[in-house]
Amino acid sequence: MSDIHTDKILILDFGSQYTQLIARRIREIGVYCEIWAWDHDPAEIAKFAPKGVILSGGPASVTETGSPRAPEQVFRLAAPILGICYGMQTMAAQHGGTVEGGHAREFGHAVIATQPCGLFADLPRAQDVWMSHGDRVTVLPPGFAVAASTASVPIAAMADDKRHWYGLQFHPEVTHTEHGVAILRRFVAEICHCATLWTPARIIDDTLATVRGLVGNDKVLLGLSGGVDSSVVAALLDKAIGDQLTCVFVDTGLLRAGEGDQVMHTMARNMGVRVIRVNAAERFFAALRGVVDPEAKRKAIGKLFVEVFDAEAKKLAGVRWLAQGTIYPDVIESAGGKTGKAHVIKSHHNVGGLPAKMHLKLLEPLRALFKDEVRRIGVELGLPREMVYRHPFPGPGLGVRILGEVKPEYAEILQRADRIFIEELRAAGQYDKVSQAFAVFLPVKSVGVVGDGRAYEWVIALRAVETIDFMTARWSHLPYDLLGRISSRIINEVRAVSRVVYDISGKPPATIEWE
Repeated sequence: MSDIHTDKILILDFGSQYTQLIARRIREIGVYCEIWAWDHDPAEIAKFAPKGVILSGGPASVTETGSPRAPEQVFRLAAPILGICYGMQTMAAQHGGTVEGGHAREFGHAVIATQPCGLFADLPRAQDVWMSHGDRVTVLPPGFAVAASTASVPIAAMADDKRHWYGLQFHPEVTHTEHGVAILRRFVAEICHCATLWTPARIIDDTLATVRGLVGNDKVLLGLSGGVDSSVVAALLDKAIGDQLTCVFVDTGLLRAGEGDQVMHTMARNMGVRVIRVNAAERFFAALRGVVDPEAKRKAIGKLFVEVFDAEAKKLAGVRWLAQGTIYPDVIESAGGKTGKAHVIKSHHNVGGLPAKMHLKLLEPLRALFKDEVRRIGVELGLPREMVYRHPFPGPGLGVRILGEVKPEYAEILQRADRIFIEELRAAGQYDKVSQAFAVFLPVKSVGVVGDGRAYEWVIALRAVETIDFMTARWSHLPYDLLGRISSRIINEVRAVSRVVYDISGKPPATIEWE
């Protein structure tokens, strides 16, 4: 393991919706971390040898029989420990403290008054924080002292400075907690003594060395979508192995309007990599005929992608590797990797959609990175801003933005509507203000009036969200006049559409994509 992975933090996941946000905050500080399930093999925890451990929050109650507990191995590591919400409660319960339910659930803003301890050193005594809990610690375990309290919670934080074990009833990882990042930085950098080596330049150097060590003289085939992730992979591999890389761009017929030509132009202008374009729209539409279940669609698309790559690889002597733009949220949301306990939210075509038997070995240079880290690496590699900060586009493309069965005529309608939406966002200066925006084809018809006649035509939904990490998101409050202009253009310019609606769902409970 390289130097940038030496000083590392282990995050044990108890099921909180904020667990990935904790990881992002730690990495933003400059320290590598990984998320593992709360019941991960204790022997592997010892072997991982983290310099500190964070116990995440979670939806369970410590007071319930059979609820999750932290492995005892964690407490034998002689490493600092930070328990957040449920993590604090299970740490207290496992070491002689008392946790009680039945109190009024506290969700939202609170003000804590801190007491002197290693975790709050040099921070204001009064701090705004974000609470989200029902249970609370009512009796401290031996060795702990009260580190913070609120008007309604006598033990809002606890500290054992001798063992460097700490518990927070609030969430330091969310932006609503005023000094949350400073608390986390204090824990990982000062208490755990982790060097802040996790930087874009060092990540690039480490990735290049890893790729060269794995690949040797083999040739690599990259599935290029033209999106941020695969474009950054292309730039990394071009730098690492040069002529050993061949990119295959599969035009599935499920791309945005004009995107095939745009991808080829962008790659030719910014990188000297070899790109083979495969026009496979007919094959993809045939594979999706009659398929309506979102998971089945993703798996069908993933299977066909691999078949296309295998076929192209056989035409090229020496290809041993299939490279992909898989990133860390893909792995976690597909219930892969070392977390292992996450519910499958959706199978990403390049993770959960891959067949069990493949002829090529997988090369995934971005597998441990979050989206914002990928973008920073792209900038460091010199890729143009319009490429790196382009809105994310799902691997299965419009296949998961056309609800129900995917048909060529539906794809054409959606492409035209989506193009109008993005054009108007750019013209209004809103494109860079939202994190992701797209149109969705709904397989339902609605009565309308077009001209002087009755119309019974399709519905288009618009989706625009604002987010930092893509793990949680809020719907974008676009101006009404802009939404009206977009709706008017779509209905007037896209035949077979009689109604446009706007999605005002947040994540959670909704996902960003509709499927």
